[in-house]
Amino acid sequence: MFKNLTERLNQSLKSITGQARLTEDNIKTTLREVRMALLEADVALPVVKAFIENVKVRAVGTEVTQALDPGQQFIKIVHAELVQVMGETNESLNLAAQPPAVILMAGLQGAGKTTATAKLARLLMEREKKSVMVVSADVYRPAAIKQLETLAIEIGAQHFPSSVDEKPINIAKNALKAAKKQHVDVLIVDTAGRLAIDQDMMAEIQQLHKAVSPVETLFVVDAMTGQDAANTAKAFSDALPLTGVILSKTDGDARGGAALSVRHITGKPIKFMGIGEKTDAIEPFYPDRVASRILDMGDMLSLIEEVERKVDKEKAEKLAKKIQKGKGFDLQDFREQIDQMSNLGGLSSLMDKLPGMGQMGAAGMANQMSGAENQMGRMGVIIDSMTPSERRFPDKINGSRKRRIAMGSGVQIQDVNRVLKQHKQMQKMMKKVGSKGGMAKMMRGMKGMMPPGGGMPGGGMPPGFH
Repeated sequence: MFKNLTERLNQSLKSITGQARLTEDNIKTTLREVRMALLEADVALPVVKAFIENVKVRAVGTEVTQALDPGQQFIKIVHAELVQVMGETNESLNLAAQPPAVILMAGLQGAGKTTATAKLARLLMEREKKSVMVVSADVYRPAAIKQLETLAIEIGAQHFPSSVDEKPINIAKNALKAAKKQHVDVLIVDTAGRLAIDQDMMAEIQQLHKAVSPVETLFVVDAMTGQDAANTAKAFSDALPLTGVILSKTDGDARGGAALSVRHITGKPIKFMGIGEKTDAIEPFYPDRVASRILDMGDMLSLIEEVERKVDKEKAEKLAKKIQKGKGFDLQDFREQIDQMSNLGGLSSLMDKLPGMGQMGAAGMANQMSGAENQMGRMGVIIDSMTPSERRFPDKINGSRKRRIAMGSGVQIQDVNRVLKQHKQMQKMMKKVGSKGGMAKMMRGMKGMMPPGGGMPGGGMPPGFH
């Protein structure tokens, strides 16, 4: 999300660099370009108008400090206004209630409510250590009921069964009774969506709200619907006492308009954003971090938290000890490093959070990342086609073994050779890490291996290691 907006804003803000003072004249052109960038990102017009006016008021006449040039000063102001528009701070769920705390999910059909229900349940179980029950009150779509049941089994949440023969209000009440009886901490109620807002839909969800008295009523909105998302959120906000918003599908080809419009129009905080299809692909919405991503400043805090959460520390420590003892870095270790990178969402997910990557993206970096991720996927398949003995002792892989591995993984023999070559290079690096002054040597080694265009020889990139 925000890729196009990031590129446009970067181009717009370049024009103000080098000015000795920010004045109405020298920021006029820049503000016009920022305005166009926001409109192209499908940000709602009232939001754009308020944003531009606030930036103008704060920027005109601002003296440039010794530490900042005018461009940096202007970016600082734009960043502050982006944070202001999106809500200033992350607002967490308020679950301080007599268990079970009920969360009601609302939104249009296709917004991703059912998936968001499962993602939220998993997040509460894993990060908040809560026991969670989920229930579907969507009696109009049997597939939605089955989908939630399947997802509940996948994430290990409790599931209260429901069917299309029941009334939504009865389903919700019975689920609440069951949750109380089983001493569940949180009950999440997935409701029916419609293709458009109608009176019947609103009346039904209002009845559900009254029946279960939720502590949180969350509006799930598809980030790709742009400013329409804000208009829909406003309609739901008028009908229900919403407590927050979940932006779904932010990993799609979204322009970012929803994130910049919803809070301003509804007054409700964005609490979470869905960042992928997997059930762990959800993260709290931090306006300051998202603003930094939009302005291509990176989001190191989120990256650090993700690494802390998803990297298998036990395996990482085991590998570190193995290398320090002088034992070899075999192909099984190499395969595990590829898995670790995949768990972190791949190279593109990591790059999104690094400063300056938006500008590199404009120069074709996104295609390079995509190619590198595909290469890593192929490397994993090739290693999986090897026997445990071959992974442990790569030197024993001769011509006939290479042919068998290539056939088993559906690749050419040169692809197998490339994996073996890249493993050798990683092995050399690991030896340097394990030796005295190893990290400095390793960095020099990596620099020497990188061709001018970036990436590893042979078109791949080294997976991250810890």
